[in-house]
Amino acid sequence: MNDENTKIKITPKDFFIYITTMTTLYVSSFSLLTLLFEYIDILFPDKLETFYRGEFSSTIRFSIASLIIIFPIYLILTKILNKDIRKNSFKKDIWIRKWLIYFTLFIAGVSIIVDLIILVNTFLGGEITIRFGLKILAVFIITGAVFGYYLQDLKDKWGREVKKVKIVGWIIAFIVFASVVSGFFIIGSPSSQRLFRFDNQKINDLQNTQWQIVNFWQNKERLPENLSELEDPISGFMVPKDSQNNKEYEYNLISDLTFELCADFNKKSLEAINTDIRIAKPLSFMGEFGIENSNWQHSEGKVCFKRIIDQDLYPIRQKTKDNPL
Repeated sequence: MNDENTKIKITPKDFFIYITTMTTLYVSSFSLLTLLFEYIDILFPDKLETFYRGEFSSTIRFSIASLIIIFPIYLILTKILNKDIRKNSFKKDIWIRKWLIYFTLFIAGVSIIVDLIILVNTFLGGEITIRFGLKILAVFIITGAVFGYYLQDLKDKWGREVKKVKIVGWIIAFIVFASVVSGFFIIGSPSSQRLFRFDNQKINDLQNTQWQIVNFWQNKERLPENLSELEDPISGFMVPKDSQNNKEYEYNLISDLTFELCADFNKKSLEAINTDIRIAKPLSFMGEFGIENSNWQHSEGKVCFKRIIDQDLYPIRQKTKDNPL
């Protein structure tokens, strides 16, 4: 048997199939674990988190996209390899297969240890107990499944028990499928995501317009009669329009110090951990920027955001010979 094994040659096909299979395994496992962590964070929010998660998560979308594309490739390649080994039993002893399986077992074991250290450290820092427990469970399920599957594969269990390996494959496929489908309930369908992105763009436009109005006030000691007064060919500022329908945003001058900016929104803004979105406020014409909180939570439909100029916070800029503006 040993003499026969020494004559085994690894074909380019074998090499690249094994490399691709393990690569798709790592990507799929990481994407699934990331996806589950995101779900847990959304379903069990922590009020101590200081960042704004927003209505849609690029991390969730990217993880779902990776699983939709990469995971089926992994299943197909694994099926091809198992079928090839059952047909040519000597291939179970080729070096690249053993090296990659042992490397995968090593990575799975290290991942469990590292993830547990990170999660315990987070827990000691005040992580919510439910989130901590669910994340620990997710780590053990995914890395444990990978470790267990390939440990049995080294013992040639799946080559002998074809029905069991099919059952395992269907169970894993169902878990991944359920995780992907769950994402559409949490972040919405692609069409809903597009509507959220339109709404997000509207908020960005209103933020920019709002601070152009503040600049206008500080320079001219009055609020603009209409938004067209804000346009400046020198600075290049043009009043933005609603990208969804190409209509102008509504601006209402209420008093000498009070104004409203209005927009039509597709969706109600989700209850975020922080209801204030951090926005940039121009402080001078020297390009300096400050940060101030301003509430942009909104319902579905037309919403107007009322703003009152605080003269202490936004004093009139004094014109000088050096700075006539």
